[in-house]
Amino acid sequence: MGSQGERLDKAVSNRTSYTRKEVHALAGRGLVLVNGTPVRDCAIKVTGQDQITVDGNWLEMAQFSYLMLNKPKGVVCATEDAALPTVLDLVPEAFRRKGLFPAGRLDKDTEGFVLITNDGALAHRILSPKSHVPKTYCATLDKPFPARLSQEFAQGVLLPPERPREGEKPFHCMPALARQAGEDPRMVQVVLRQGMYHQVRRMFAVYGLQVIRLVREKIGGLPLDPALPEGGCRRLTREELEKLEER
Repeated sequence: MGSQGERLDKAVSNRTSYTRKEVHALAGRGLVLVNGTPVRDCAIKVTGQDQITVDGNWLEMAQFSYLMLNKPKGVVCATEDAALPTVLDLVPEAFRRKGLFPAGRLDKDTEGFVLITNDGALAHRILSPKSHVPKTYCATLDKPFPARLSQEFAQGVLLPPERPREGEKPFHCMPALARQAGEDPRMVQVVLRQGMYHQVRRMFAVYGLQVIRLVREKIGGLPLDPALPEGGCRRLTREELEKLEER
């Protein structure tokens, strides 16, 4: 603590779902600790060197947050939705802060790795087709995967327009990797370097194949933590963060 830094109430409010008024109320009950000591004066200044605990939860003082979420089926990749649960609803209270959003969208029925962050620059680098950051999926098809499709995907699939009446034109996808995954002939590993609406499902549909389950297993060089349960969420380590942008 010192004269430099950020007001305690502002620091907590900016990094959690609490309002400043609520921070003051918590502090008044002795539930805001700075370096292990209850603090009731929310005007004190704190820095990244201070250890802050709010209602028993450790506060991340870093400017940006990076979270790995194992998205279940039926949850939407949005900051809010009137009808369905969102990925942000699954973020534990201890990790919540203003400005969090899903970096890249999985459709409602797709499962797996979603990056939750408030770092817009990183999200842009990961999502931009120009960055060529790969996203790896495991698709389970309704029929065995024809080996010839590996070459078709590698050349780039021509997608028919979803809404031709609105003037949409066919789209030529970037080359993608597709190969059988494991012993089940219906399971296919797909690696994309771009992200279009329902892209994996639409690519297989061109060849008369239906995707009955789709899981994103990896972003860049970082795989989904196999120990993270469905709906689970945790912070990324510094080493894991570096793997996100591996090509």
